[in-house]
Amino acid sequence: MKIAIYGYGNLGRGVECAVRQNSDAELVGVFTRRDPKSVQTASGAPAYGADQILDFKDQIDVVIICGGSATDLPKMTPALAKDFNVVDSFDTHANIPAHFANVDAAAKEGGRVALISAGWDPGMFSLNRLYASAILPDGADYTFWGRGVSQGHSDAIRRVPGVLDARQYTVPIQAALDSVRSGRNPELSTRQKHLRECYVVAEDGADLKAIETAIKTMPNYFADYDTTVTFVSKEELAKNHSGLPHGGFVIRSGKTGRDGEHSHTIEYSLKLDSNPEFTGSALVAFARAVVRMSQRGDSGCKTVFDVAPGDLSPLSPEELRAHML
Repeated sequence: MKIAIYGYGNLGRGVECAVRQNSDAELVGVFTRRDPKSVQTASGAPAYGADQILDFKDQIDVVIICGGSATDLPKMTPALAKDFNVVDSFDTHANIPAHFANVDAAAKEGGRVALISAGWDPGMFSLNRLYASAILPDGADYTFWGRGVSQGHSDAIRRVPGVLDARQYTVPIQAALDSVRSGRNPELSTRQKHLRECYVVAEDGADLKAIETAIKTMPNYFADYDTTVTFVSKEELAKNHSGLPHGGFVIRSGKTGRDGEHSHTIEYSLKLDSNPEFTGSALVAFARAVVRMSQRGDSGCKTVFDVAPGDLSPLSPEELRAHML
């Protein structure tokens, strides 16, 4: 499959790494809003201007769009889905239905397949929530993220006027996690499950109070959480917060039996050294599924729920039955 990367930040570089690990994938090029002459790719793949991508329409099987969910993907994905099969990692959960509708209209207009919200959450965590709730209908779902850097939330902070750079850590509250694992099925508010820690580099002379208020009141990102904002220097951010670890847990606690006398817990966890590299690896796997769906004549917007598991793997159905089943 011939892949194009649209956007070359942390996630774009993660996708580039993943392409190199998949023998059935070839990187056509990186398409960037920066001056392509200033971009040196890690793999040596050519860099082009974002506005050049239509020139490669016949050379690309799927475009992996590596923009931010706050402002980039709502525009980029529908625009590109008219002309290309695409995959994105849109992660603003509350806005997924609206994003799906916009992308679906564009993909159907162009006869393309577009898969949105792939990655690990939404993505792999979404699948585990679905499987677990289907198996244990009498129960409750819980999702915990972190401790780790959220790329989407960090990007949202960087869009606040006066902010030069930022890292946002999502931190599970241990007492809530312990309560869920005990099988008690507690009712937990959003605020009771996670803290959000923000480390921000501000422009010289910026209104720090206004920045803090803008972050803490941001809907869909920070308004529903206990959030701390710590202003740091550029050097301190680079020294102490340059990594991009993440992870988390999806837990389903449920009961079976005539009177619900037996308890069960399903737990899926991730511990990631590099959030963008893992997310990039997931995007490449879902890109493979998109190419296969397109080859079968499908079109429109899809989510991870619409992908057959076998379509994610480079192995044949025979190999999967022999070695994975």
